[in-house]
Amino acid sequence: MKGMISKIITNIRTCKPFLAVFFVSIALIPLNTHAQTYSCNTAAEKVVCQAAYNQALADQAAAQKQLDAAQGQSASFSQAIAVLAAKIKVAQLDIKAKNLLIQNLGNDIKDKTNRIADLENHIDNGKETLADLLRKTREIDAYSLPEILLSQSTVAGFFKDVDSFDSLQKSLQTTFEALRSDQASTSAEKSALTTRQNKEMDARYAIQQQEKNIQADQAEQKALLAASKQKEKTYASVVADKASQAAKIRAALFPLAGGQKIPFGTALKYAQEASAKTGVRPAFLLAILTNESALGANVGQCYVTDTATGNGVNVKTGSYSASVMKPSRDVQPFITITRALGFDPTKTVVSCQQPSVGGWGGAMGPAQFIPSTWMLFVGRLKSTLGVIDMPNPWNAEHAFMASALYLGDLGASNGGYTAERNAACKYYSGSSCSKSRAIASYGDNAISQATTIQRSIDQL
Repeated sequence: MKGMISKIITNIRTCKPFLAVFFVSIALIPLNTHAQTYSCNTAAEKVVCQAAYNQALADQAAAQKQLDAAQGQSASFSQAIAVLAAKIKVAQLDIKAKNLLIQNLGNDIKDKTNRIADLENHIDNGKETLADLLRKTREIDAYSLPEILLSQSTVAGFFKDVDSFDSLQKSLQTTFEALRSDQASTSAEKSALTTRQNKEMDARYAIQQQEKNIQADQAEQKALLAASKQKEKTYASVVADKASQAAKIRAALFPLAGGQKIPFGTALKYAQEASAKTGVRPAFLLAILTNESALGANVGQCYVTDTATGNGVNVKTGSYSASVMKPSRDVQPFITITRALGFDPTKTVVSCQQPSVGGWGGAMGPAQFIPSTWMLFVGRLKSTLGVIDMPNPWNAEHAFMASALYLGDLGASNGGYTAERNAACKYYSGSSCSKSRAIASYGDNAISQATTIQRSIDQL
């Protein structure tokens, strides 16, 4: 008996701890104050909410068809104004649909939160039952077999105790199974809750962006109306102004890590090619590379001159620089990469160590991949780029594709605010944005950069 009870106790001690409830703050973006609100609590109300949401989607699709038709007509002031009006209508209907989605999601989130609370109550009750059963089994287990036999006036009394012990063991097994089931259900409900919360945050962020688009389109619409009243200004001159602005955007230099710069038009071309292969949004990819260029400027530029220790020198000053590259992890892959490209590994620029961060430097090119990570993508890069030789980390086109592949692996291909933000945080640190405020700020900055870059793309 003692061995059996000891085994049970050992199993209990090695059980994994229960998961804590994870709640996400949803107070990021304000709702559209002009949106009609619906109560979506009862079954009947849910049907009404879903019907309203479906109708909003249908209205949006119809408006999009009108926009497509308007854009296909001949260019003129009146037609350009009509196109903008159609775009505004599509955006407004998108906001309406997403507000309805948020209201439906809010009800689902409330239901799932209540379900999690119920499951956790079951788990707490199960723990109390388990503790009580263990106390009772310990009471029986404390007696030796001779003591149990001598304490009973009849043989029937002994077997009654044995039956009680068997019953306790069966109860223990039942309680264990119930706890495991409740724990699995709780984990599944929490995962579903996080998904719904992320979907709500995505919808709120999309509303915010659509509101900005509406403001921009309304301003352009107003400007066109004013220009149409000036007889001396033709629509052709308006088109020429836009073409000039687009040309300036394409020619503007896009910064890359290490001080490199390429025309924005070229950078966008590489980003669009990478997006076609990976599904990562071009503006988001460009935002990540913009962030990496800032980091590249901060860490300086170094050569690895001692392959045994990973130490080196600063390219600009020639002064000693410690921990340029981790020898056990990156030096050998770095030598493999550079020699395959025909470069001298001791004269090829990589990032220096950041004293404020510690660790090691050694990141290469626009995407700032360390050599060991770059080697993980070599096969896929050859396939997506259609090259036979070693992909070049210092080649902008190759670096863009590598970043897109990596970001896709981190979830950015799914699109949406939360997916892209978390992918950015993981790209930077290996952890999601919830890990720390410093990591989250990188993700926030990437999303902000992507919004700015998207506006430039929309003007082309």
